[in-house]
Amino acid sequence: MPAFVLAFALFVAVALGLTAPVADAAAPAPSTTAPALSPPDAFEGPSEAIFPPQTITIRFDHKLHVGGQGVACTTCHAKALTSASVADRLVPPPVVCDGCHQSDHANLSKVTAIAATPGADACASCHVGHSATDANAVARMELPRANMVFDHQKHASRNIACAQCHGDVAQVGLATRAQLPTMRGCLKCHGMPDAASRGAATSSCETCHLQALGNLAGVKGGRIRTNFASGDLFPPKWLHDAAHTPDFIDRHKSTAADDSQFCASCHKEEFCTGCHDGRVRPRNLHPNDYIALHATEARMATMRCASCHQEQAFCVGCHQRLGITLSGPAGVRDSGRFHPPKEIWSDAPRRQGHHAVEAARNLNACVSCHVERDCVQCHGAAGIGGGFNPHASQGGFLAGCATQLRRNPRPCYACHMPGDAKLASCR
Repeated sequence: MPAFVLAFALFVAVALGLTAPVADAAAPAPSTTAPALSPPDAFEGPSEAIFPPQTITIRFDHKLHVGGQGVACTTCHAKALTSASVADRLVPPPVVCDGCHQSDHANLSKVTAIAATPGADACASCHVGHSATDANAVARMELPRANMVFDHQKHASRNIACAQCHGDVAQVGLATRAQLPTMRGCLKCHGMPDAASRGAATSSCETCHLQALGNLAGVKGGRIRTNFASGDLFPPKWLHDAAHTPDFIDRHKSTAADDSQFCASCHKEEFCTGCHDGRVRPRNLHPNDYIALHATEARMATMRCASCHQEQAFCVGCHQRLGITLSGPAGVRDSGRFHPPKEIWSDAPRRQGHHAVEAARNLNACVSCHVERDCVQCHGAAGIGGGFNPHASQGGFLAGCATQLRRNPRPCYACHMPGDAKLASCR
């Protein structure tokens, strides 16, 4: 269709109200060159992961054509009204330019230079990097397809004006990636709470984002693809405060607790359990000298360590190799490196650091290495062990021994047989 016919048809449609835009598009054109729905306070441009970098080798002034000459967007980008895929090329072919510039790219000898670039040869007047020695050597223009799902036709059918997503190009010289929409701008329509009830734009991730390999296309709630040749896709700070900054390992628990499904949009469950079940140790979780500090923290809060580490599988193996446990290799088992010196650890009087105080305060730390029979070596009765009575006082202990036996009989069986008559008084 000739350009002037398309432009006239668009003029008639506007005059008859057939292309009346939605309310936002009816507002005055924004003065910023950023897309109209982008945040005016902190526009950083579209994501490179979604919109890869471009190489534009065409001289084209949108301000001159749209603002000065009043050329409608669809005069050059008519395919935007019917395109249903981001893979479609919407840049106009040379024949569209020929209609106004009285040129003919079908016959390169009839291509004439534009008046805006006097002195340039015919090709170089529009094509940056053209070689004068080779009339056909035009620098290639790279406009990679966007890594997203987008249907121009569906948006155009809703009478959404171009400026709503691409900004006021009438104020722009060369239109670049800066005029492409941002996620925050898209959510002005796609994030509406009542969108589903109105049949309007949905806010599910797969509406716009490509799904990860292995996900069936169109599966609602599937994971989205985050790795692209042009960069990795990360959530911005304004989206659930989920910016993956260096402190996110401390903040992520709040984000995940508020909406775990939001995290599942990108991460498999294995990504979380790898750290939370102790199989993976994030390098930034403990400081570099933590091996010298962990003993203090382990004694203060063993259960916090156990939230990631299994005591028998993780702690004991290392302690045995270093000889800092009673069950370590022969010759180093009495090195005493794990416990304080004998005069503090076992000699009277009881004070801070004494094993009786430590065991009463945090028995979990003791049983991570020891079993009940280890205690009997010293705390025995009837000539067993060192002769230290394991019962605080015969009178007081017997008054409550039935409760102790009922809760956990294993310490009792370290000295007493199950049928021992001495246990009868505790039943």
